[in-house]
Amino acid sequence: MSKKLEKSFIVSKNNGIGREYAMKPFLSEDFLLQTKSAQKLYHDYASSMPIFDYHCHLPVEEIAGNKKFANLTRIWLNGDHYKWRAMRTNGIDERYITGSASDEEKFQAWAKTVPKTIRNPLYHWTHLELKKPFGITDKLLNPDTADEIYATCEALLQGDDFSTRGLLKQMNVKVVCTTDDPLDDLAFHQQIKDDHTFTVKVLPAFRPDKAMALEDLSLFNSWVDKLSIITDIDIATYDQLLDSLKDRHSYFHHMGCRLSDHGLEQPYADDYTNDEVAKIFVKARTRRKLSPDEIAAFKSAMLYECAVMDHERGWTQQFHFGALRNTNSRAFKRLGPDTGYDSIGDFSMGKALARFLDRLESQGKLTKTILYNVNPNDNEMLATMIGNFQDGSIPGKMQFGSGWWYNDQKDGMEQQMNVLSNMGLLSCFVGMLTDSRSFLSYPRHEYFRRVLCNLFGNDIENGELPADYDLVGNTIQDICYHNAVAYFTIDPEGG
Repeated sequence: MSKKLEKSFIVSKNNGIGREYAMKPFLSEDFLLQTKSAQKLYHDYASSMPIFDYHCHLPVEEIAGNKKFANLTRIWLNGDHYKWRAMRTNGIDERYITGSASDEEKFQAWAKTVPKTIRNPLYHWTHLELKKPFGITDKLLNPDTADEIYATCEALLQGDDFSTRGLLKQMNVKVVCTTDDPLDDLAFHQQIKDDHTFTVKVLPAFRPDKAMALEDLSLFNSWVDKLSIITDIDIATYDQLLDSLKDRHSYFHHMGCRLSDHGLEQPYADDYTNDEVAKIFVKARTRRKLSPDEIAAFKSAMLYECAVMDHERGWTQQFHFGALRNTNSRAFKRLGPDTGYDSIGDFSMGKALARFLDRLESQGKLTKTILYNVNPNDNEMLATMIGNFQDGSIPGKMQFGSGWWYNDQKDGMEQQMNVLSNMGLLSCFVGMLTDSRSFLSYPRHEYFRRVLCNLFGNDIENGELPADYDLVGNTIQDICYHNAVAYFTIDPEGG
């Protein structure tokens, strides 16, 4: 941080009782690190660890093409519904968010909003992302600084270090697992795999949500028709649907995929018979209206079958539960999904999740599993649920995933790690992921690591943990990186 900015934040003030104190500088090297122990843990152990980004939504075609972005709006604002929500709240017209305004106008609208995000995690993330990779540490983003920051970043973005691949290397990323529909031909993954000059491992992850989305029969049947063409299987029966999915699952495995992912409102574990599900599928293919019970039975069957596929190949399955999506119908019709109109849901989780996991475990078909929740009310339930199904086969086979979506901020991360510490083993945790569509989101790993080190550092200072920095520091390094390498059986350095 420059002397100029540091001076503006380090000031002496009277606290009303005759004692002077100095405020800490904003975003200093010890940002979020409240004790000497936390600072030592972060700087000596956590900060230099590589990144294993096992779940994200980065567009793989942009990595394959080593894309360079024309300006900060294109790389930073496009597709970022976190920022869009804040701009709408600040009274910014949609034209300057997702509409027809120029890139410069959209950036100015964001710069106008940033000062209003005080105490929202966006304020931290924004300035962390300007600091790294752009090196901007001497000014805060606001309407007065917007033009200069925009021009500085625009110039830097033309350099090789700021292409998609350059940014991944700058951030010390070793592995990226994207999120891919079973219909994807994975041609861009193959292109990256064939380029031996690029050392970051980029692998697909299997996201079969559309295979069980019977709420819209037109979209479902269109998806199944495409699956039929790709696999050269006439999908007229439920068994043929499963055969086609197994075919794609096998292809993804061949392409290096070792993870699946499901985005669900809630777990599905209704009772069903294969005959019942077969009839439901035929009914869906003929576009006859389905009851809620039929939809739930079909989802239950498909979720089970996908989990069995994952177990057979030794994959890790991930479940993201609890998002109430597309709540603004008018905005959804105008802008589509993933545009900032999703909320935390209050779905019932425990009983169905226990039934689903037990159904798999009782048959010896429960693979490595990561459970994420968007509703923090479910923290304790998930943290105790994973303990029910640990089997001693590997450390942390069942994982309570990192703070997700509305929980990937300081308070949410602390809650998730405190609950996991109290009810499980934080030392076996596979750590942070970006879950982002932006190549500038990797400072969130730094954010997470600072929060992690601060938790441990405070415990040391309070006498709740021994001041054994190797013991604690090595645990932190495991959480930051080593646990993920061991858990996902993906060698970052391998071919």
